[in-house]
Amino acid sequence: MKFKADEIASVIQKEIEDFRGQVLTAEVGRVIEVGDGIARCTGLSTAMSGEMLEFSNGTRGLAFNLEENSVGVVILGDYLKIKEGDEIRSTGKLLSVPVGEALLGRVVDPLGNPLDGKGPVLTPHTRPVEWQAAGVAERQPVKEPLQTGIKAIDAMTPIGRGQRELIIGDRKTGKTAIAIDTILNQKDTGVICVYVACGQRGSSVAGVVEILRQRGALDYTIVVAASSADPAPIQYIAPYAGAAMAEYFMYQGKHTLVVYDDLSKQAVAYRQLSLLMRRPPGREAFPGDVFYCHSRLLERAVKLNKELGGGSMTALPIIETLEGEVSAYIPTNVISITDGQIYLESDLFWKGIRPAINVGVSVSRVGGNAQNKAMKKIAGSLRLDLAAFRELEAFAQLGTELDKATQSQLDRGYRMVELLKQPQYGPLHVADQVITIYAGAKGYFDKVPVNKVQETERQLHEFIRTEHADMRDKLVAEAALTEEVEGLLKKALAAFVARLASKS
Repeated sequence: MKFKADEIASVIQKEIEDFRGQVLTAEVGRVIEVGDGIARCTGLSTAMSGEMLEFSNGTRGLAFNLEENSVGVVILGDYLKIKEGDEIRSTGKLLSVPVGEALLGRVVDPLGNPLDGKGPVLTPHTRPVEWQAAGVAERQPVKEPLQTGIKAIDAMTPIGRGQRELIIGDRKTGKTAIAIDTILNQKDTGVICVYVACGQRGSSVAGVVEILRQRGALDYTIVVAASSADPAPIQYIAPYAGAAMAEYFMYQGKHTLVVYDDLSKQAVAYRQLSLLMRRPPGREAFPGDVFYCHSRLLERAVKLNKELGGGSMTALPIIETLEGEVSAYIPTNVISITDGQIYLESDLFWKGIRPAINVGVSVSRVGGNAQNKAMKKIAGSLRLDLAAFRELEAFAQLGTELDKATQSQLDRGYRMVELLKQPQYGPLHVADQVITIYAGAKGYFDKVPVNKVQETERQLHEFIRTEHADMRDKLVAEAALTEEVEGLLKKALAAFVARLASKS
């Protein structure tokens, strides 16, 4: 096939006309000092705060300190492979992580690299780890419940979709257990969960992943792991990376739940970076902006308005206290940022009251607005009743003679405490919780010995499911304790008590 000279000329002319010259420029600097996860670099005069930088060996860095003659860079990787004199170049991009459906069921590090041996995460979507929180006009009130499956929480400190509820307590009091139960309880609800393990032992993270896998919860969960063996920079960005992964789904109109386990460790990592960067230390040697470090993370939890799709991100940050000291710097910071706290007490934990929730200190600032109507109706006085029981219990320990009414109130209190106990990894459907609390509050357990209350509760649920399933289905469908449902529930409970009496 022969081409004519004028045809070739016209093609070349068209190519020349369409040509748009693009000059790609990248500012290149040099490392002048490196160590402990940070580097000082010169020659990056146009670097922006929070910009992603790249070292000559491919390791990524984050512009952290912008100084007069140098830039302080946080190294997001193995800093031992970087040496003085190495090249570093600007990318002009913010630090971003991969996001999307491909991450569901995966265990990744805060940069999105897989840790589960299942191959690369193949997704075309990325999102900056730092993102501005939605403004007031872009939000709507928190009114939709997010059920944890834990009776004591759903009844007395209810959590709504878009809320930030702090879980706080000493180490080994069951903080992670509450968060994991909440994730397990989101099965079949359409809520996508992100579990951020920040500063945890690798074995603990592996244990959590195995529980989620065994119970089928890993299918709708992303695990972001920055273990205690990882460098401080990786632990510092882990919560922001988890928030970015959840935001992708939230802006698609879906509901998400993010657990930050725990922010005390992230604050310590941030303190380490700040002190190495010579930022001036303040109270407890933390930098002055550690409050902003947590507030800009937790403010991203939101219930979006209908114009933006109505999606939500619920945050469950975890904070570890020392000897129950909630007035320390980081606990008070995070308490003031969140919409309530679930306070776990080690004394209650070792008494066998688990979950070890201190009813007096725990609070939800959204409250009944985001509570199942049936639960709201029966749990209204539960907190006051338990507080009164604690007072009576302390009084009774003095050995004083009690009148019949006081003694019966005390006996019912003991049974309610037993009913609010719950085994780990055993979240209950809200309808079953309503049945349990209604039965306890109305005296149907008064004749059951205290040490048999939990076994009797299990028998009650089995009895309801087998012989009164219609009533339970109606309670689930209506999500309210109407007169008709309450009448059917009373009949079912009376039949159950009669059966117990006949057996004894």
